Amino acid sequence: MKKSIFQNDAFQSIIAAIACIVAGLLVGYLVLLAIHPASAGEAIVTILKNFLNYPSKPAAMKYLGNTLVKTAPLLMCALSINFCYKVGLFNIGAAGQYVVGAGACLYAALALKMPWFVCLLCALIAGGIWGTVVGLLKAYANVNEVISGIMLNWIGLYLVNMLLGGVKEQASPYTLQISSVNEKALLPTLGLGTFFTNNKYVTIAVPLAVITAIAIWIVLNFTKFGYELRATGLNKEAARYAGMNEKRNIILTLAIGGALAGVAAAFLFLTGYEQWSTTQSSVPGMGFNGIAATFLGGLSPLGTIFSSYFIQHITSGGSYLDKNVYPSQISDLISAIIIYLCGFVLFFKYAMNRRYTIKRR
Repeated sequence: MKKSIFQNDAFQSIIAAIACIVAGLLVGYLVLLAIHPASAGEAIVTILKNFLNYPSKPAAMKYLGNTLVKTAPLLMCALSINFCYKVGLFNIGAAGQYVVGAGACLYAALALKMPWFVCLLCALIAGGIWGTVVGLLKAYANVNEVISGIMLNWIGLYLVNMLLGGVKEQASPYTLQISSVNEKALLPTLGLGTFFTNNKYVTIAVPLAVITAIAIWIVLNFTKFGYELRATGLNKEAARYAGMNEKRNIILTLAIGGALAGVAAAFLFLTGYEQWSTTQSSVPGMGFNGIAATFLGGLSPLGTIFSSYFIQHITSGGSYLDKNVYPSQISDLISAIIIYLCGFVLFFKYAMNRRYTIKRR
């Protein structure tokens, strides 16, 4: 029997994502109304417009570049969570893997004066090792990856703060600027300075993140390795009975997930766009925002490309709100609501399939 488009998994994921976005924006609007009704409509439009709030095209394009700069690491964090989720693992430790990736690439850049590709490799290895620890605990001690991942997030944060304490500015807690210490550690730009109004932060990280998403989609859907990983995620016992090494797959998956999150940090800090604060006591939100992008993207690496941009778009848009009236965290609230609603995606798909089946009968 030929399936209707309403039973197509990709179509259902798109409709579910749109429903989550609309519902999240609606709740966000209601919160804005409760805070200050007179300008609530203007505020929600401001969040959605983001860089388009600037009247001049050069300024708008420059800040579009800034949004893309932060979209690349967010996409990599989302891919880290997405990849592990396909194997039935919830890699909430991506935040900690992101942190150690940041520490490794910045130390290599600022203390060891390494070129950008070595710094990138250091971030990949550090994140991979952090993910491997979670994988080993899961595979051989049956320690829940959520528990070990959260614990390692904080261990990683304070270790990185101590590590980078020797390469920080004298008068502030922030690390030295890479551009003034070791320019060769900066990622190469795309050469689109004219298009993005001399925005030097738009680097090869943007296309590399998109290419990585496409590569992961291909690996998961069209290779034997990807099939084994997905089989392990669906049923570990059945995968073991079929001769698949379930422990190896768990460890390898979390190692790859950790490497992706580590590279995410390098994609941000090696642009010179941000500096690391050695006194921060909270794990950066980038790894956690990847959860929103993953589920909003319908758990598809390709869908994650678009959802990552959207999450970063509204997050950046929140910074344009009038701080005397609204807290900038309102965009984070909308993202959190969208994450919550994404939990109903499977129910939404079930409802659509059930309604169509009953209708056909």
